[in-house]
Amino acid sequence: MRVDGHRVRGLALHLERLMRDCRRIFDADLDPDRVRHLVRRALAETAGSVVVRVTVFDPDLELGRPGADAAPQLLVTTRPAAMAPLPPLRLQSAPHCRELPEVKHVGLFGALRWRRVAQRNGFDDALFIDAAAAISEATTSNIGFVAGDRIVWPQADCLAGVTMRLINEARQAHATTAPITLSDLAGVDAVFATNAAVGVRSVSAVDGIQWAHEHPVLDILRRQYADIPSELL
Repeated sequence: MRVDGHRVRGLALHLERLMRDCRRIFDADLDPDRVRHLVRRALAETAGSVVVRVTVFDPDLELGRPGADAAPQLLVTTRPAAMAPLPPLRLQSAPHCRELPEVKHVGLFGALRWRRVAQRNGFDDALFIDAAAAISEATTSNIGFVAGDRIVWPQADCLAGVTMRLINEARQAHATTAPITLSDLAGVDAVFATNAAVGVRSVSAVDGIQWAHEHPVLDILRRQYADIPSELL
């Protein structure tokens, strides 16, 4: 999550996801107040904007007995936050689906391998598709499409990010989901990526399809996202 002046957009949603996924993976409860305490401690001498990662893990679970009772621990790390505006992304499609895609987890080898392949081919990141060329998500971002004054998210197995959820709340009736394939891209007005670290970032190309100009709806999305009240840690 991005922290600006010890405040976070969607903090309650980030904590809710951590607790939900901890229960699902480790069959154990997570104390959100302890998460907040450790994040505040990690940021005690930090000024400006940073990205905070909270990793839930159990160092005592053995490879041979992952089914044992778990006692999850917390690791809090930080890195500098990128400052806007960031240049548009160029994406290369790749046949991939993250394991257990609805959970935010550290199993990113496959996803990062495709990001590396894309970058070696002159792109910035990978855009994941299935065997029917249906689009799901980018490596560490949700992907959205602009059609007129509406935004469309892929109807696919993916991680529903906090930023995506906040944008949906702000857009309300102007956001929907639908199956989107690579062959549909020629008919969309714009493409964008979202995650907590950067907010809304435009996409200028997917494979050989390009969008030459920034679409005005993306500026509206950025303003709406910026206007969402942040929560104090």
